[in-house]
Amino acid sequence: MVLEKINRPNDIKKVAAEELSILADEIREFLIRTISTSGGHLASNLGVVELTMAMHLVFEMPKDKIIWDVGHQAYTHKLLTGRRDGFDTLRKFGGMSGFPKRCESECDCFDTGHSSTSISAGLGYVKARDLKGEDYSVISVIGDGSLTGGMAYEAMNNAGSMKTNFIIVLNDNNMSISENVGGMSEYLGSMRTNDAYMGLKQGVTDTLNRIPVYGEKMVRHIKKTKSGIKQLFIPGMWFEEMGLTYLGPVDGHNIDRLVHMFREAKKINGPVLLHVMTKKGKGYLPAERHPARFHGAEPFDIGTGLPLHRREKANYTDVFSTVMRKLGEQCPQLVAITAAMPDGTGLKRFKNVFPDRFFDVGIAEQHAVTFAAGMAAGGMIPVVAVYSSFLQRAFDQIVHDVCIQKLHVIFAIDRAGLVGSDGETHQGIFDLSYLSLIPNLCVMAPKNKWELSDMMKFAVDYEGPIALRYPRGEAYDGLSGFRAPIVCGQSEILYDEEKIALIAVGSMVKTAHEVRQRLKQKGFSCSLINARFVKPLDEELLLELAAEHSLIVTLEENVLAGGFGEHVTEFYVQAGSEVQVMNIALPDDYVEHGNVDILKKECGIDAETVEKKIIAAAIGL
Repeated sequence: MVLEKINRPNDIKKVAAEELSILADEIREFLIRTISTSGGHLASNLGVVELTMAMHLVFEMPKDKIIWDVGHQAYTHKLLTGRRDGFDTLRKFGGMSGFPKRCESECDCFDTGHSSTSISAGLGYVKARDLKGEDYSVISVIGDGSLTGGMAYEAMNNAGSMKTNFIIVLNDNNMSISENVGGMSEYLGSMRTNDAYMGLKQGVTDTLNRIPVYGEKMVRHIKKTKSGIKQLFIPGMWFEEMGLTYLGPVDGHNIDRLVHMFREAKKINGPVLLHVMTKKGKGYLPAERHPARFHGAEPFDIGTGLPLHRREKANYTDVFSTVMRKLGEQCPQLVAITAAMPDGTGLKRFKNVFPDRFFDVGIAEQHAVTFAAGMAAGGMIPVVAVYSSFLQRAFDQIVHDVCIQKLHVIFAIDRAGLVGSDGETHQGIFDLSYLSLIPNLCVMAPKNKWELSDMMKFAVDYEGPIALRYPRGEAYDGLSGFRAPIVCGQSEILYDEEKIALIAVGSMVKTAHEVRQRLKQKGFSCSLINARFVKPLDEELLLELAAEHSLIVTLEENVLAGGFGEHVTEFYVQAGSEVQVMNIALPDDYVEHGNVDILKKECGIDAETVEKKIIAAAIGL
């Protein structure tokens, strides 16, 4: 096998030219076989095999810096840098990450997980390189989807005035920016990077600029005229107007052509954008036909492409999807907004039934929130459905555009808490902290699938900004007999006893219920409270619990700092209560990738560990 020759960075340069296509096939076979077992991002990785190979043929690792936007398409990069054996542990606890990690390899020069960041990071590398007088290439790879994020344009605008080499690769797998016009585009791209042409252009510009008074005006006039002519022939002139030299489009699966274009791009004394056309899922028919399904794939049967483990129970996203459709029928003012995640957030059904009231704004969470604020101000009831980790990107908009004005925007926050295999950049473990500090914002979390439905109905009737967060995975259907009406700021008492009181938030109610059963078996009296609201706190109940219990235990799937537990503890301090409070929460740290049950155990929020902590504290009371 050719792939077996790749054991360390730059080994691909030793591969014979006639073997490169074989290597590409072997890489695809390896990725399909591996991801069918481990799960992971398949379609995006299959689409960039030749692109990645070409970069590794032209550039030197780790001297040169390749920065992957989002980073989920870096599997081939990992293979070509000698990490083939690590794929046995891909996305497993303690194993290889599914994203670039600086701590994993010196060939990973920048950690990524969220979109639209690579150009900014690359520009930073370029400036650092030039200031230190170093000599290496910087290549930022960004997808056409990530160009819907405004941060990418901020970076390109900043890069446009540079007079130093910086290569931006636009991986376009949906032809969403411009048509591939074939031979003419390739010819013009080659001509414009020709040494003689580039030298002549710069020489003429320098000469004219030296002419007193009229020189600069002549240059501006020539550029204006030239740009008008180029608009007729050259795709990508929009990038040229920003100050980037545009090359392409080029076939992203033609290694020879890609290698040639990268070598040409290295010659340009300024920022250059290479437009590469690729096919998502290339080489595996099920992924080509259904790229969205194979974006983040669970283990699957290679022959059919079907998941190996079919879900028998609905997950929280399914419940939200059903509720949104029903609420859409009842409330004509209800609208749904997503940032490029209609499937992932469960809004596809709403979209199909109410297409005029569904809005996908692309990977642009900041815009999504302010867009929702405008719709709320205009009399609609917008639901912004978003993953917890991605909502972080719109913190200022939540504060400035929604909450200051007390606008009725509903934040449906999916993937809250530990999400597992995607790791640090995707764990939704900060939302209770950053949301609960915002004035005017009501924050809720449901204990099970029925309460999610009830909370959504409550949120639609509520006046003002409101957020509800729910976890990834199978929707809990326990505690079905407890369904007290939801009243703003009021908790739900599930079991009322004495001595120990467990106050749990959202997903941790299930854990707290198990902890209570364990404690009861050991003879401890224990109350169980479903907090429901993180903000506002149920202060009246907290005072009652302090009077009747000697130990208050808060449980949340959120970091300790700024979370529910800290707010409860602070309340008791301010109230002058001497009741003992124990906070069960995630550590103030970033949680790596791995199975959620393993992560809970490692972080000390599983039932067994919590039980031991409570017993140790209770013995001393």
